[in-house]
Amino acid sequence: MTEAIPTPADIQARLLKGPYHQWLGLQVVSVGEGSIELSAKWREEWVVNLEGGYTHGGILAALVDLTADWALVSKTGRGVPTIDLRVDYHRPAKGDLRATGRVIKFGRQVSVAEAQVFDSEGRLVASGRGVYSTPDSAPAKA
Repeated sequence: MTEAIPTPADIQARLLKGPYHQWLGLQVVSVGEGSIELSAKWREEWVVNLEGGYTHGGILAALVDLTADWALVSKTGRGVPTIDLRVDYHRPAKGDLRATGRVIKFGRQVSVAEAQVFDSEGRLVASGRGVYSTPDSAPAKA
């Protein structure tokens, strides 16, 4: 476990090292102990339904996964691998998105975190829970 909660700027710098995260247009809004809030700028490439202009469910699932994952960063000091992920879709999503995540259970080997994704009008569009590998130390290199 880390001694201090990373700042939003620290997390933003680490998060944007990933090209997919850059493409999603992620911004760190806030970070707390075991929690995070992210925003994602809408992209035309997200659209799955041309008539409705709805965001593809894969984008929503990715936001649930990475938001829950990054909520664990304040506990682990690093991103963690996903073991299992459950996503529920509540309504079609349009426009910019905001995601909140929080740690449910922090364990020595496995942890659980959840996330909610909201549309630009503040309506819940997706939510989910992930199980993540959080061993005390990194595995030895072969």
